[in-house]
Amino acid sequence: MTYVVPLAQIAPDQVEALLDRAFGPGRHARTAYRVRIGTQALADLSFAALDDDGGLLGSIQCWPVALACDAGDRVAMVMVGPVAVEPAVQQGGIGRMLMRHMLDAADRGADSLPLMLIGDPEYYGRFFGFDAAKTSGWRLPGPFEAHRLLARGSAVPDCAGVLQARPLPG
Repeated sequence: MTYVVPLAQIAPDQVEALLDRAFGPGRHARTAYRVRIGTQALADLSFAALDDDGGLLGSIQCWPVALACDAGDRVAMVMVGPVAVEPAVQQGGIGRMLMRHMLDAADRGADSLPLMLIGDPEYYGRFFGFDAAKTSGWRLPGPFEAHRLLARGSAVPDCAGVLQARPLPG
């Protein structure tokens, strides 16, 4: 049986080791990592999947970001990812379970900020309602494939601008 707990209950070195196994040691050079420099994962939207023995099977992290629109507005959003699953159990529904758990938590949250991610449009669109309908004018601090820049929510900004970290007070 697999169950979900807040990611804060898992030792950070265990999460980092899982991320290395799932994405490789070069993961820190990815554009998504550049976007969230200087921020901390949102504890209320970051989770871990564990097996019956408490072994870490997967994790999902969410980050505070904002779209700085060229017209001057700054729209707060949440960046979803990485969603990491232990390679030996990938394709077993753990990533989907973590996404569903996070989306349920986001829907219950008081902020109800738009969500965005960089990922497979067919997968994230089909199962979770993410699309690229309003992201064509967004710019990121590094290379990305425009069709993989996806968003979800009624308040997704439809403006050109730069996606950047949104450090939280405290």
